[in-house]
Amino acid sequence: MSALTERVAAFWDRVQTSLFPALEEAVELTAKLYQLVAILEVLHIERCVATPSPYVRGVKPKDRRCLARACVAMALYGGTDRAAFRERLLGDTALRKVCGWTARGQVPSLSTFSRAFRAFAETGLADQVHAALVQGWRGADVVWHAATDATAIPARETPVTRAKPVLDAEKPKTAKRKPGRPKKGAAPLPPEPTRLERQAAQEPEIALLELRTACDVGGKRDSKGNTSYWVGYKFHVSVDEWGLPLAAVTTAASVHDSQVAIPLFKLASRRVTVLYDLLDKAYDAAPIHALSAALGHQPIIDRLKRRGQPPPPPLEPDRAERFKGRTVAECFNARLKDEFGGLTARVRGHRKVHAYLMFGLLVIFADQLLRIGQ
Repeated sequence: MSALTERVAAFWDRVQTSLFPALEEAVELTAKLYQLVAILEVLHIERCVATPSPYVRGVKPKDRRCLARACVAMALYGGTDRAAFRERLLGDTALRKVCGWTARGQVPSLSTFSRAFRAFAETGLADQVHAALVQGWRGADVVWHAATDATAIPARETPVTRAKPVLDAEKPKTAKRKPGRPKKGAAPLPPEPTRLERQAAQEPEIALLELRTACDVGGKRDSKGNTSYWVGYKFHVSVDEWGLPLAAVTTAASVHDSQVAIPLFKLASRRVTVLYDLLDKAYDAAPIHALSAALGHQPIIDRLKRRGQPPPPPLEPDRAERFKGRTVAECFNARLKDEFGGLTARVRGHRKVHAYLMFGLLVIFADQLLRIGQ
């Protein structure tokens, strides 16, 4: 038994012997509520939410700790309609008490729910909880491999079109001309570094600022060569061998998968020690190979066939066997979209969409962790 399974088993023993019996005396728990209680006990999301001050003039603010628990419950129940979930809270006494409200009149209005979610998105509440979870449960262990992948997130927004290039006739006369051919005998100018080359020397937060985040149109080619298009965003995630997400980033749909690999490597390396990086052929680029090796990882990346070059040789047998572990990232994306509303996001804006997806990520992290100890 590994150290992680031992810790999860000890957690389950504490929950089943002390927490569940105490709750059964107060409310009638269903199987889904048992799961919600265990997930909330893993997350402890209320620790990252400030307690409302009683010394406020006028109307006392609502306790946002209960609202944060309600956001987790909404993600677990696969709810995408906030109004429908509030009606469920009003009618389900047990669910309402688990979230922290003892009476129907204590459930906030729909506008309060919206303001609280906007505040959670702006402060990055789900990201803070996720970072603490990864460091708390996996920080002391060695992660065998981290599988990185991206998935399409459709959104109910109008795509933001990019600015059209300015024609030569419209350019101001004071505009600087591009440098022409170097003078005879002069050394040629060095080429400008690519974005991947710049990311190798940047902090991940700075590198992510250079990526597009507005809603736009993206396309992805499947294994059969067919390209599908969608309007919305793209969710990039790095998952360990247990199916636990280590780091996640939301970008515009048009951002290529490879542009987020290096920041994800650095974010994950801050929290855990990774041995292997598993990526598909979309990430086959020299700067990604070099950065993974510089971090002390062993990159295993499927080789991409490039135009005008012969087909690349297949992966070595040992690497091909290790590469099979990349399916954990695909399973994570499937659960996020099928069970936790990744395909039906009703919020708008990059921050809100990222927060919405991160609440689903938190539920998957806790649920996957609990499955380890069963």
